[in-house]
Amino acid sequence: MQVITLGIESSCDDTAVGIAGGGKILAHRALTQTGAHECYGGVVPEIASRAHLSAADKLVEEALADAGLKLSDIDLFAAGAGPGLIGGVVVGLSLAQSLAFAAGKNFVAVNHLEAHALMPTMFAEIPYPYLLFLASGGHTQLVKVNRVGDYELLGTTLDDACGECFDKVAKLLGFSYMGGREVERLAGGGNPRAFDFPRPLINSHGLDFSFSGLKTAVRLQVEKGGSPEDIAASFQAAAVEVIGAKVRKALTESGAKALVASGGVASNMALRSELTRAATEAGVEFFAAPPKYCVDNGVMIAHAAELAWNAGRRTGMGVNPRPRWPLSELRND
Repeated sequence: MQVITLGIESSCDDTAVGIAGGGKILAHRALTQTGAHECYGGVVPEIASRAHLSAADKLVEEALADAGLKLSDIDLFAAGAGPGLIGGVVVGLSLAQSLAFAAGKNFVAVNHLEAHALMPTMFAEIPYPYLLFLASGGHTQLVKVNRVGDYELLGTTLDDACGECFDKVAKLLGFSYMGGREVERLAGGGNPRAFDFPRPLINSHGLDFSFSGLKTAVRLQVEKGGSPEDIAASFQAAAVEVIGAKVRKALTESGAKALVASGGVASNMALRSELTRAATEAGVEFFAAPPKYCVDNGVMIAHAAELAWNAGRRTGMGVNPRPRWPLSELRND
């Protein structure tokens, strides 16, 4: 059944509202808080939640205006209910529930990770089961997606998330918080073989990741000196090589019919190239959402809510915000 869904995302430092229906994006509004947190070197939860509170209502109004819709035209309201920073999650969840109640419409709580996992399906018809590589500032996971609501965790990070590692390397190289994109930019002008950084767990039997040792090696090299471009290129090459090796192993073991990448790190072009090669070698197709929809956004919440609703999931209003919410705990009633 086609429904028009309004989704609110507020799990970290971006406030976003998306409206979607029938696989089409009707509106998307977002406000980043980068400037508010930059001087602290990371996201401050209390500042983030206050910023969400001040921005969310206006973004809903703007998204409705962009779509040419009224509140009464929305069939389904949704919000990311976790995992994430609890103060921010509360803001989006409470607002979406209030709007649903006021409009007399249904509400669905969305798992933030599931929203990333399903976002690429808005742009292409992807066969199940597919292998998902989900990489962001807080998560690095390999997941077998059997269908909406059925997920198998194959591997995860044992320490730092991949996106967190990129951001910390950026800070070591003199960039401000959330500098992962600056690392990619610098790497484009450097020699990826200038420094022989470690490839943690690349030959291990499992599918888990570790990035803390790689981050430490970069820190030690920065202290010794060297071209920032070469350090960035060598770091990126090491991280991408490890990811490629794990993805190839997972494709072989899982029997997946496609490879999908999602999360903010999935916008990295060097990583996309490596994942495309891995998929081609395995005889499957590679899919990823456009870069602007790899990062946290409201459309992914709306899209996931519509898919979950059509699959029979009913969460209702009695949902509590969850700072931790593993994909394995999801189910369609």
